[in-house]
Amino acid sequence: MQPEAAHVRQSSIHPAASVAGALRVVESILLRGAEQTARRNAWSAVVEDRKRAKDRREAQHVLDSLGVQ
Repeated sequence: MQPEAAHVRQSSIHPAASVAGALRVVESILLRGAEQTARRNAWSAVVEDRKRAKDRREAQHVLDSLGVQ
């Protein structure tokens, strides 16, 4: 009886479901790299924004000390 039960279990899995599952696994692996890239890009943008803000503050300080409006 067990060989029949194993046959029933195998036939109950639809081939499209296994393909879809495999595609989800591949997609998650590929998107993981994309997510890391997106995070690096976002952090680089934050660092650049902070640098520009610091430069603006320093420039404003120089202009204020010179009395320029």
